[in-house]
This record gives sequence, structure tokens and C-alpha cells, in this order.
Amino acid sequence: MIRQFFCTAALCAAATGALADPDPADWAAVTEEARGQTVYWNAWGGSDAVNGFIDWLGAQALAQHGVTVTHVKLSDTAEAVSRVLAEKTAGQDSGGAVDLIWINGENFAAMKEQGLLFGPWAEALPNFALTDPGANAALTADFTVPTEGLEAPWGMARLVFFHDSARLAEPPRSMAALADWAAENPGRFAYPQPPDFLSSTFLKQALIELTPDPALLSQPVTDATYDAATAPLWAYLDALHPNLWRQGRAWPQNGPRLVQLMADAEIDIGFDFNPNAAANAIAAFQLPDTVRSHVHDGGTLGNASFVAIPYNAKAKAGAMVLANLLMSPEAQARMANPEVWGLGPVLALDRLAPQDRALFDALPLGEATLDPAALGPTLPEPHPSWMDRLETDWTRRYGVAP
Repeated sequence: MIRQFFCTAALCAAATGALADPDPADWAAVTEEARGQTVYWNAWGGSDAVNGFIDWLGAQALAQHGVTVTHVKLSDTAEAVSRVLAEKTAGQDSGGAVDLIWINGENFAAMKEQGLLFGPWAEALPNFALTDPGANAALTADFTVPTEGLEAPWGMARLVFFHDSARLAEPPRSMAALADWAAENPGRFAYPQPPDFLSSTFLKQALIELTPDPALLSQPVTDATYDAATAPLWAYLDALHPNLWRQGRAWPQNGPRLVQLMADAEIDIGFDFNPNAAANAIAAFQLPDTVRSHVHDGGTLGNASFVAIPYNAKAKAGAMVLANLLMSPEAQARMANPEVWGLGPVLALDRLAPQDRALFDALPLGEATLDPAALGPTLPEPHPSWMDRLETDWTRRYGVAP
């Protein structure tokens, strides 16, 4: 594994003849260097709520730190990873086009393995002290891969299902129950087509619930473990797909399309990786106010969202300032507001000053949002190598309509 370490400005300059990378331990110097920089933040751009929050954050970064934020909207994080890899292959080890990436799972694992990341830096950010990795292991391990300070957490996500209580009084609360319900109500459920991240989440949730030995999923996949672990999943999907929306011959593209299908009364159950997704959609008049959230009895997947800085980013200081701003109580409370976005905070609320804790106590949680205690157990993400195999195998089996 390739790691990158900091040196003093004098030593780095003497050794390379180039400017030293900013040292997060000297935060005053980082903020001074960041002023006037433009940070090209490569982040998913498929949600109005997310885009609006990033716009707000950019305005705060400019006003507070003199940092300009340009949101490079991605449909797939792999686009940014490929760009950084292409620059490294071409020998462009500085002045890269990507300064910050919203990254998770297999993309982080790939960049870490290939030495494409700057750092460690994340745990030196001032606002990281407001988190509690000891109580929340998801802050320092991304899909079981240790972050080692190479990426900073900024949001907590949980898989939550939602249903229209006016049409469905009691929803199914396990994958097995969902299949039984779909058989009795054909055409009333759908999930997006891989590699959409919500589709991947659905497949992983099903795999965890159905596999005979979930502990295998925390380890890198092998041919032997893959076949044994996934056999029940493929049998499940073979039975489920004929009962899906359009009989599994067409697939919604993404989460917003699921919401639209719910709004049009074409399906009765949707899902998202945001516990406040239903409340957000109601607030935006995309779903009726009879929609309610639910989870499966055995728990649902949860993980943290992270940002990482490529090794050759040209605005490393600005990127660190932006990552630290993301973990500020003001930004975290705004992000957690269902009327803005509703993504869960990474901060430990008991570590906040009373005035900052009050920001979270005042959040408007509507009837469509489950109380945190009602979310049940958080299921850990499988090792990222499982998702690569699952997506490839899914496409081979189901990617072409019958």
C-alpha cells in the first residue's frame, strides 16, 4: 500500500524544489494558503436537495474563508477517480483537475490502493474533535477499509424504506416478507438498475439478510465465499423480478425516479439511503403527506459519507478548509434539516457547546421521519470487493430485458 506523509516546508522544498503540501497540523497556515483558492469539488449532482446544500456551503466558504467552491456534478464517482488516475498515468503529479471528491466504498479502496490520495489529513481538522470515532466506527472505516486519515466524514446515511399509508397500512419488514408481498401485489415494487448506488444498496441489504454467513461479507471476496454467500440472493431475485414494476423488464434509473413512481401511484414502496428522504419529498410536494418511513426488523445498512483529496490536487488547503466547514455544527445542522436535505450528522452531539447542540434540538422532524431510536440496528457494509462482483453478475443475469 502506498502512503503519503508530510514533511516540513524546508525539507520538502530542499528535496524537490517544489512548494510543500499544506500541513493540517498548522491550521492557521492552511487557512491562509486557502484564501483565494478555487476548490473543484467532484460530487454527485443528481439531487436538487444535495445541490442546494452544496451551493449554500460554497457561499459560506467564500464568505468565511475566501474559498470559491465549484461543484463538478457527477453521475458516478468513478468519473472523478478515472480522471485522477489518467493524470497520474500521464505524469501530472501536481495541478490536478480534481481538488475534493465525495467518495465511498470501492472507489476509496481503489484510490487508496493505487496511491491516488493526499494525506493523512482528516483527523487533524479542528472540527474532527467534535466527532466520536470510538462510539461510531463508521467514521474511520469505509466499507471495512480503514480510512487512516485519508478521507473526512461528513454525513451519516441509513437505508430506510417508505410507503403510502393510505394505500398500504402495514408494509413488509424483511426481504423475505417483501418478496411475499410482491407476489401478492405484482408490479407494485421496483428498485433501480445497477450500478446506481441505491440499487447497489438494495442488493447488499438483500445479501446480508439472505446469506447463510453474513460474517463472510466483512472479508475480501473469493470465488468460494462468493458462490456460497450469493446463491440465496440470486434465487431470491429470480423469484422477485417477475413481480416487479413492469415485470422486471424495465428499471427506474435512480432514487428520484422511485419517488416519481410513488407519486404517480405506480408503486407502493420506495427506499432511500437517507432517513429523511420521505420527509424531504413531502416538503417538496413530490409525495403526499400520508407517506411514512419504515425499516426492516433485523436492521438496515448504514455508513458515513466521506470527502477525499487527490494526491495531485492543486487546492489542497482550500479542500481541507471546505472539509472542515462540512463538519461545523452550523453546516451539519443545516444538512440534517429535512427541509434542506436530511442527511444524518457525524458529530457527537454530547461534545457540542450548548448553543450548537440547540441547532439540532430545534430540527423539524416530520411524521414521515423515524425517531433515531426506531431505526433499529445499523448493519455494516460488506467489503467493497463484494459490490464489484455483485454488479457484474447482476448485469450478466438480468441486464438485458427478456
